[in-house]
Amino acid sequence: MDVLLYRDHAVVVRQHKLGEADRIVTLLTSHHGLVRAVAKGVRRTKSKFGARLEPFAYIDVQLHPGRNLDTVTQVHTVEAFAADIVDDYGRYTTACAVLETAERLAGEERAPAPRLHALTASALRAIAAKQRPHELILDSFLLRAMGFSGWAPALAECARCATPGAHRAFHVGAGGAVCVHCRPPGATVPAAGVIELLVALRRGEWDFVETTTDSVRKQASGLVAAHLQWHLERQLRTLPLVERSQAAQRPDRAAAGQAG
Repeated sequence: MDVLLYRDHAVVVRQHKLGEADRIVTLLTSHHGLVRAVAKGVRRTKSKFGARLEPFAYIDVQLHPGRNLDTVTQVHTVEAFAADIVDDYGRYTTACAVLETAERLAGEERAPAPRLHALTASALRAIAAKQRPHELILDSFLLRAMGFSGWAPALAECARCATPGAHRAFHVGAGGAVCVHCRPPGATVPAAGVIELLVALRRGEWDFVETTTDSVRKQASGLVAAHLQWHLERQLRTLPLVERSQAAQRPDRAAAGQAG
């Protein structure tokens, strides 16, 4: 009896060469989690769907199950984000960080991660739309994705004793914001507004996010990156490459002008 084909929506996370004409593609699917599959002949100029399997693509894909790798048999483009991402270095590196993080947080292959799949597609869509600073989209994505994995930093309560409140100190190893009684050595005290920005990014409260200054955004980004990499127990290759957009710097320049 032949193995049944299966179909799913997927974000193309990455690809690499296999032999002279094939590629192995890594897909974050809606119902089957991370799937690695062979796309045969896609490096040939006459390939019917090679361009549809580039990173950042959102696709409807049909696959044939295999022992180690599945095989791509059909591909249809649902949304093509690449054209609006790869023409700008800042957006490109941010989108790469989204894909790398999604792959790390997805866990084992074929473990369903529908919320992470939907969040990843939404983040790429927002980056391609160019309506908000890309680094803020990334921070919002990272906070929500960590929440799906059970690693979200405590922000509205103490990470150690759960006392509610707007606590000023933050310690990555402790799990986020900490009260004065639980604050361990080495805890940092972010500038006013940083914790509030993290809360707004996690909730998607963009009206508040857009009022924050560049210095507050930089501190918030640093805490998010440190918290993520602490729990992953490894550095992400793409995060240090992310550039801050000019739009994110305008609030500070305006504030400097008013001060003068």
